[in-house]
Amino acid sequence: MNAKTILMAALALAFVACGGGHSETARGADASGAPMAPADARRGSVERLTVPRSVELYGTLEADRTAAVSARVMAQVTAVDAAAGDAVRRGQTLVQIDPQAARGQLSQAQGALAQAKAALALAERNYERYRALSEADAASELELDMARMEHERARGAVEQAEGAVSAAASVASDSTVTAPFDGRVVRRLVEVGDLAAPGRPLMTIESLGARRAVLQVPESAVASSALAVGSTVTVRVDSRPDLGPLTGTVAEMSPGADPLSHAYEVKVALPPTSGEALASGTAVRASVPLGERSAVAVDAAAVLRRGGLDLVVLVDGDGRTSSRAVTVGAPLADGRLEILSGLDGGETVLLGLAAVPAAQRVEG
Repeated sequence: MNAKTILMAALALAFVACGGGHSETARGADASGAPMAPADARRGSVERLTVPRSVELYGTLEADRTAAVSARVMAQVTAVDAAAGDAVRRGQTLVQIDPQAARGQLSQAQGALAQAKAALALAERNYERYRALSEADAASELELDMARMEHERARGAVEQAEGAVSAAASVASDSTVTAPFDGRVVRRLVEVGDLAAPGRPLMTIESLGARRAVLQVPESAVASSALAVGSTVTVRVDSRPDLGPLTGTVAEMSPGADPLSHAYEVKVALPPTSGEALASGTAVRASVPLGERSAVAVDAAAVLRRGGLDLVVLVDGDGRTSSRAVTVGAPLADGRLEILSGLDGGETVLLGLAAVPAAQRVEG
């Protein structure tokens, strides 16, 4: 039994279910042999309409503020006072470092300052002597200029030494590493006994509250001007459907696309309340409108799936029927199905074929 015969048999069974005890003439074929639709069969129209066009974007959440905390001294870690997941306050101690090295540098700077001050005192007295001798014509101008230069050089050395002392004192105070803001420890990268060094991260801190959605946006969406700094974007978190859609605002847009993915990075600021329920790194998605497009829509009851194909039954003006394979897209907002290919709009189709009981369907 070929596919056409199977389909005609299935249609006949559907017509019996819809029309009850119709006569053979009512649900039979015309003179040419083409099957006829029963007079009371449910019919629907294929419509061409305008629907919103959008693009689905994907990304992750990140904290509004993130800091990699490090030390400015090279010394051994003596204590770690926070672990991953701990909430911390601004100024709270996170890591303690052996202060001996920093204290030694401070002592060296203080010693250099004392030497510079002694040299300045000597240069100042020497300059005063040559100035007195110059006034009595007992010293040349060159000797006076040399004494003045030595005095200014000694004064500069004192200022330089004072700066070194201030810097060493500041570094010495860094033997205790503190939190830069209120937040939560997300990574602990050091243990007691490790060597802390300038620029080496010891912990990573994230702020609490506000979150940002980092989205990867294709070039087509950026070129359409659908996204701009300040525009509104609706973000959804599939792992937390109970939160519903979150309305955010575009805060940042990268000026250029990534050379590998050809996508732009867009950061969307979300309401502060979202941070209480969402963790950084959570996957998110957003739908961005790109205008409108034309679509062909049909009632879902018109589509019959057989043998891996989606079929509809068309009815012409004389009541003759014919089947046609179609490509079905996603459901539209009104519940109808979008037809990607196979129909142009304006056709008449039969409805309810998929409701025929399985026992009445003929399979080949």
